[in-house]
Amino acid sequence: MLSTLFSLCEHSVCLHGQIFGMDTFFKLKTTPEVFQIIDRFQPVGLEAVPLDEAEGRVAGADVLSPQDLPGFLRSAMDGYALRARDTFGASESLPALLELKGEVLMGQSPSIKISKGEAMKIATGGMLPEGADGVVMVEYCQVLDEGTLEVNRAIVPLENVILPDDDFKKGAIVIQKGRPLRCQDVGALAGLGQTEVSVYRKPKVAIISTGDEVVPIHTSPRPGQVRDINRYTLGAFCRRIGAEPLALGLCKDDFDSLKGMVAEGLAEADTVWISGGSSVGTRDLTLRVLDTLGDFELLVHGISISPGKPTIIGKSGEKPVIGLPGHVSSALIVAEIFLTRLIGRLSGLAGEPGEFQAHVEAYLSRNIESKSGREDYIRVKLFREEDRLLAEPIFGKSGLISILVESDGLIRVGMNTEGLYEGDLVGVMLFESPNRRLLL
Repeated sequence: MLSTLFSLCEHSVCLHGQIFGMDTFFKLKTTPEVFQIIDRFQPVGLEAVPLDEAEGRVAGADVLSPQDLPGFLRSAMDGYALRARDTFGASESLPALLELKGEVLMGQSPSIKISKGEAMKIATGGMLPEGADGVVMVEYCQVLDEGTLEVNRAIVPLENVILPDDDFKKGAIVIQKGRPLRCQDVGALAGLGQTEVSVYRKPKVAIISTGDEVVPIHTSPRPGQVRDINRYTLGAFCRRIGAEPLALGLCKDDFDSLKGMVAEGLAEADTVWISGGSSVGTRDLTLRVLDTLGDFELLVHGISISPGKPTIIGKSGEKPVIGLPGHVSSALIVAEIFLTRLIGRLSGLAGEPGEFQAHVEAYLSRNIESKSGREDYIRVKLFREEDRLLAEPIFGKSGLISILVESDGLIRVGMNTEGLYEGDLVGVMLFESPNRRLLL
């Protein structure tokens, strides 16, 4: 009986005194189910940042315009400010003649009021003088002498004029909460006099690489050892999507060491990611360590995808704890599919799943076979052939970084399909924006 128990434990993991075998350890969840779980996590908090540092950050609150912008009648063209009615009927054969009263100086409020039959020279952005309600473009005007202007085109009131609230009305929403700030958004805030803006904090991600076989990258691996690729891959991934990586270092396959590093990560970061040790086996310590945390709740252990099936998602308090596969390709693919969304939620980003990542459509260059009952994520390289963007599948083992280096993104083969066919139009989840020339 005892030998039978020992034999069983070689292929099982014990939690809370129970033995979970290979068939019962995984309770696989689908991708939509995992997305629903990820969406429960809340943003990590707010901070105020100077406007110079706001690009790419997520707005922590609606930003309302404190005033009308630009706040005055402004010329949209180089030309002449006048009363539109004084141009009615004007044409090249019968031009209107107006008295030229001088020039509007940039950055100043004109002191002259425009009356019937009068005009003032004005540059783009200049303030219209009182009485003027339109601007005739300079190419439709000719100065006959220093006091006479000829206009050979009629305009309507407010033509070539920006109204005081054309940009923003006082009290209008300029930036919505949960929106990442782009360069034009920063410009709008500058125009409103905002010197700083409230944004969500960048989530801090504690990264732990596990395994007796993993060594620092500056060392020469001995036979059976590999350099710590995952730390740098996941760190770069975090920076790309707006998180701050905190590399806690390497951890041997030792229960107490991993427990201490997880505790350190939870104390210093908003989420902890552990690469390696998420599958079933006596040396896979991640779940056993996490189970010792007093407030740990296991949310996901196994996702019906390939690669990346043995993924752990849990939480300690309100902080997500992630167990990633050890193979770099599997770890990065899981990160692209699920952790992009997680960081988006922790960052306060609003939106649906497709809004967290860049996608393009391309035609498949060859058939792909797939097993029914799971989602397959296939790495692809994009290239242009005549007027079509093509996606070429790149196959390889999950431990190979070279396959990722060659790839531009991923395509998804659905759970209930047996593959895709050459010529199918597929969505490509981009690792990052490809060379723009491919898309032109």
